[in-house]
Amino acid sequence: MQTERFLRGRHREELSPAELEALETSVDGTIAIGPREILVPRQTRVNRSMLLVDGFICRYMDGLDGDRQLVAVHVPGDFVDLHGYPMGYLDHDVATLTACTLATYRHATIERLVRDLPNLGRLLWFSTLLDAAMHREWIFRLGRLNAAGRVAHFFAEIERRLVMVGLAEGDRFALPFQQTDVASACGLTPVHVSRVLRDLRERGIVRFSGQSVSIDDRAALYRVAEFEDGYLFPSKR
Repeated sequence: MQTERFLRGRHREELSPAELEALETSVDGTIAIGPREILVPRQTRVNRSMLLVDGFICRYMDGLDGDRQLVAVHVPGDFVDLHGYPMGYLDHDVATLTACTLATYRHATIERLVRDLPNLGRLLWFSTLLDAAMHREWIFRLGRLNAAGRVAHFFAEIERRLVMVGLAEGDRFALPFQQTDVASACGLTPVHVSRVLRDLRERGIVRFSGQSVSIDDRAALYRVAEFEDGYLFPSKR
């Protein structure tokens, strides 16, 4: 089932069996793509949106100096470009971080789903508002937290999102990222991130191997990150 993680942990229970079936059977196609590939170039007209089934995807913008800033990271269950449906094109690039599988929906299909199943349309809208909530939190992270806080917050958020879609449990989770990815997400240089990771490891808070993250002191991680998960809008509060 390609749509089983959509809004899992975030009010998926508000979708009826008929709505869930419509979401699944309306998939127009499937894409399998390797790591570090551009999915949607900025300023390109789009006529479909994609639901991430497996893997990790980022949205990013490049500065004139070539430095890259990740503006979002997507985990399985996320629509990565649903806002392209009303807007027509994206103002940023979308690329894979790992090998990915995606389910695609033509915008004409989304139009039909929104028209015929208004509650499903409302929850598709909700999923785009979740993106906006996370964008605001990322602005806070980059604008107000120090380097350790930024990295800690990044790990805390990704872990909570993976837990919500059933891809993490306990204090360890897979995260096949490079240190440069963490740096680009946190507005830091790779050298600075390396120092921060060493400091967090030596303080017994969190360890990042390049393939996985181990949280050794969750309370300390959340304290350093000033992290609280309300902006992720989990189903149960």
